[in-house]
Amino acid sequence: MDEERGGTWFGFGFCGFGQVLGAGLGRQVHSPEPLRTPGGSLDVCRVSASWSYTALVTRGGRVQLSGAAGGAAGGCTDAWASEELLVLLRAGQGAGAELQAWAPGSALRGEPLWVQAVQEAEPGPSRDETQAGPLPLLPCARAYVSPRPPFYRPLAPTLRARRLELGAEHALLLGAAGQVFSWGAGRHGQLGHGTLEPEPEPRLLEALQGLPMAEVAAGGWHSVCLSETGDIYIWGWNESGQLALPTKSLAEDGKTTAGEASGLDEDGSEVKRVSAGEDGAPAPFIAVQPFPALLDLSPGSEAVKVSCGSRHTAVLTRTGELYTWGWGKYGQLGHKDTTSLDRPCRVEYFVDKQLQVKTVSCGPWNTYVYAVEKKS
Repeated sequence: MDEERGGTWFGFGFCGFGQVLGAGLGRQVHSPEPLRTPGGSLDVCRVSASWSYTALVTRGGRVQLSGAAGGAAGGCTDAWASEELLVLLRAGQGAGAELQAWAPGSALRGEPLWVQAVQEAEPGPSRDETQAGPLPLLPCARAYVSPRPPFYRPLAPTLRARRLELGAEHALLLGAAGQVFSWGAGRHGQLGHGTLEPEPEPRLLEALQGLPMAEVAAGGWHSVCLSETGDIYIWGWNESGQLALPTKSLAEDGKTTAGEASGLDEDGSEVKRVSAGEDGAPAPFIAVQPFPALLDLSPGSEAVKVSCGSRHTAVLTRTGELYTWGWGKYGQLGHKDTTSLDRPCRVEYFVDKQLQVKTVSCGPWNTYVYAVEKKS
């Protein structure tokens, strides 16, 4: 198990509010650094990062805030940070749990903004099929919490959610049988239904029917899911290369892989042919990809975990390698610089240090990683 092998949390990217992120010097960290957690070495098991602060949850049930919001509390099994709300899942009476929503600036003092009793997932053989993921999906898998009113939002019983992710304006849900549903705003193609129209209710992503998914992640305005066989499907806004498709903004800086995505406009993506490629033909740039596109990571790589920031993407492979791409202004890609990339690039720090990455969790402008020493 990870705990027995002495794993370490690392962070890189934006830390302009003093949130824990490596050494935490200055406003940004460009390469992975071990977290220097407040109050000493905490046995952190989960990290949830918002723009201005980060919530760290320990295996002992303590949540510690770092950054623009401070404070700590015990008896917590999960935390979910957003600029509007800090949501805690705390042990309740009996087999249930208590959902608490706090103002981030409250320092977890006084009374929460609201409290909701929630039921744990029902025990039994069927529980594994519908095992709920972390917040914002509740343990009962029948509701989720939103940073905007109404804060508590029930789900249709037929959805049988395994995981739920919230972007800036949209939501993704992974069903028990591997189906993907999306809803919310669609003006950047982030819903994956082939249009830019909004969807008020969860709608099945028909383009992925028959392909069971194992993971979903929502960026600010883009979406990613991983199939059970380790394939990556990605769609939405590509302004900073977060889809790993050629983007005009990076081409103007000479950093794009223009010319590798010719023909993508046939599936409805918004293509801008601006500059000429090496053969003199206009090079295609993808601004919006409204259908899921299959992304090749590297030969033989099998993706097992994914997380998205506002405009960057991080994927973990079965062998414990971390790939990142997209917006890199604050070093959130972990490549020792502030370059943005529209192609997957392996984070060499963990390879050089002989570390195997086990978990990745992106904040809007930063990235947190849990890694263990490779077995000899």
